[in-house]
Amino acid sequence: MNWSRRIRQTHRWVSIFFTVTVIVVFAASVQQEPPLWVSLMPLLPLALLLLTGLYLFVLPYLAGRHSGRPGPAEESS
Repeated sequence: MNWSRRIRQTHRWVSIFFTVTVIVVFAASVQQEPPLWVSLMPLLPLALLLLTGLYLFVLPYLAGRHSGRPGPAEESS
């Protein structure tokens, strides 16, 4: 399995985990005043989503540069 596919799969699973943690935090905040760590719980998956999402965003531009073909930004010029 190559790195791009592994990172894409990780991004998908982390997004599911992030969604679940947001739902848990929302449910905890509705019932009572949650502790601070409950409110901060979604930040770790959010940081992982940021890193993997940025990698997946830049990947087509890097692939175009390595293959010798013009990337998406260069085609419109």
